[in-house]
Amino acid sequence: MKQSNNLLAGSTTLLVLSLLAPGDKYGYEMIAALEEKSDHTFTLKEGTLYPILHSLEKEGAVSAYEKEAPSGRKRKYYAITPRGRRLLEEKRSEWQSFSKLVNAIVAEGEGLLSPV
Repeated sequence: MKQSNNLLAGSTTLLVLSLLAPGDKYGYEMIAALEEKSDHTFTLKEGTLYPILHSLEKEGAVSAYEKEAPSGRKRKYYAITPRGRRLLEEKRSEWQSFSKLVNAIVAEGEGLLSPV
């Protein structure tokens, strides 16, 4: 089922911080991990991801550093900071509350829909 980009847009900070929680990643690695973990349902373009990362870096939620890849090319890696972990917990709690309320409302309408 195709997901609305509007649903993804409000969750990008939560998703990016969640991807960084287990360990440092570079941009393309985050894009690929999100696609894989979401069974190719969620896709972040570079033009969406990097402004989020730069904003999180400005807030002190992530830090960035360069590291040479096996190919010899330098890559910019991002790491979640202690401040970022606190923000992740806040965003996770917000998401859980939001999704609980949405699910409660949606459940009220279940069974009331006529078969198509």
